[in-house]
Amino acid sequence: MATKYVFVTGGVVSSLGKGIFASTLGLLLKSRGLKIFMMKFDPYLNVDPGTMSPYQHGEVYVTDDGAETDLDLGHYERWTDLSLSKESSITSGKIYSSVIEKERRGDYLGACIQVIPHVTNEIKNRLLDASRVSGADVIIAEIGGTVGDIESLPFLEAIRQTRLELGYENTMFVHNTLVPYLAAAEESKTKPTQHSVKELLGVGIQPDAIVLRCAVPLPQSSKDKISLFCNVPPAGVFEADDLKVVYDLPFKLHEQGLDDFVLKHFGIKAPEADLRNWQKWCDSIKNASGSVKIALVGKYVELKDAYLSVSSALKQASYYHGKNVEIGWIKSNDVTNENVEETLKGYDGILVPGGFGERGSEGKKIATRYAREHNVPFLGICFGMQLALVEFAQDVMGLEKANTSEFDPTTPYPVVDLLRDQYAGIKMGGTMRLGLYDCEIKKGTLADKCYGEKLIKERHRHRYEFNNQFKEAYEKAGMVFSGVNPQSGLCEIIELPSNDFFIASQFHPEFTSRPLRPNPLFKGFIGAAIKHQDK
Repeated sequence: MATKYVFVTGGVVSSLGKGIFASTLGLLLKSRGLKIFMMKFDPYLNVDPGTMSPYQHGEVYVTDDGAETDLDLGHYERWTDLSLSKESSITSGKIYSSVIEKERRGDYLGACIQVIPHVTNEIKNRLLDASRVSGADVIIAEIGGTVGDIESLPFLEAIRQTRLELGYENTMFVHNTLVPYLAAAEESKTKPTQHSVKELLGVGIQPDAIVLRCAVPLPQSSKDKISLFCNVPPAGVFEADDLKVVYDLPFKLHEQGLDDFVLKHFGIKAPEADLRNWQKWCDSIKNASGSVKIALVGKYVELKDAYLSVSSALKQASYYHGKNVEIGWIKSNDVTNENVEETLKGYDGILVPGGFGERGSEGKKIATRYAREHNVPFLGICFGMQLALVEFAQDVMGLEKANTSEFDPTTPYPVVDLLRDQYAGIKMGGTMRLGLYDCEIKKGTLADKCYGEKLIKERHRHRYEFNNQFKEAYEKAGMVFSGVNPQSGLCEIIELPSNDFFIASQFHPEFTSRPLRPNPLFKGFIGAAIKHQDK
């Protein structure tokens, strides 16, 4: 069977939930036995989000193969339980960089390089590459931004050409729009959707299906009106209302026949949807009772998307234990020695997430010391592990000037350092330790108890490492190095046996956490927080 392509576009406003819809469709098609692959086309000119501030774009999500990607790939992986790759994340920056490189090399034989056909051909080539590499039956490709944005036009033109070349039966356009509800008039308005579809028609794309984001349920007459005015069959108009539990969306769209409509369009016969596991996940959310309070101490807490995978992993682990989670978003800049007791008192666990840069690091160290001294369950991630090492050296080992060389290149005790033999010639966003690496777990440790396996694989995104020259001194002071990369000897996990639960990892466990398979470190952390609460 030739690969089929579903192109998901958005109109009227941004933040409609195109990524959640695309993930839902992926889940439904996978539940019917199809092999799927997911892609995100982002119009920005950055090559990837790796060097972008979280204030601009939320978290940077990392795939197994080390691609730094848009946070929507996190939605895709969590909902579909797939491991995606660099082929899943395409930006205008990547497209234009490739075109210019080919032009400089002479690949175009002196032609005048233009958006059409050279840029659009490059976009289409990425689709074909994804098809070849993934071997998918269906590729779901989300076009970032909103129809009408200038920067999106090359991608829209490329998918228009894709239908012309591959045919109606191999391509499908699904348009997501907003149907606003005017409370004063007590009426939902369809006109914005009509205008959005008209905008899409202006670039040569007729949607095959429309997904309506609604604050309140729509009357059938409104859906019929959209069907008529937008030239979409009534069976192709779907409603995505605001839901108390967003994970119920697959059931709502399945009941409306979304997956049947897509399969019929492609002429695919498939088994009935098996959503039993997803139902278990939704039931665990609805049946959760009581809550556990976790303090998340970070410098971007006013922007929740900066820690989207972390908060998702906390929820997954909490529902696994039958609890809700209350996350206390604590700005690390505001944590001081004077207010730490007042700030963190009453929390059942403290989490210090990843990050870059010195700003806010002192508050993170103070929070880490509080967790260590008060025996509050602690989980440090990436930068959180590095600061736990610095704090321990300064406060327990008596090395007051110990530091990471990222902050103090002249420190006499560079306990966290840029290992130049391994990372010579680094460029920003280029050659950090990115992607999936091995970690060997030491038997009898807390990490061993959490994972129950000798060799694990987790995803990384960092540049500085623990300096093994200080390992013996740390061990004498009571720290255990319970996870090590077997190829390089680099530290992956540290823990303090003197505490009930104090563990930190150089990798990002949140990236491999899934609804029905919470990451073991998060699962152990929440379990310890519940025990601490019971005390």
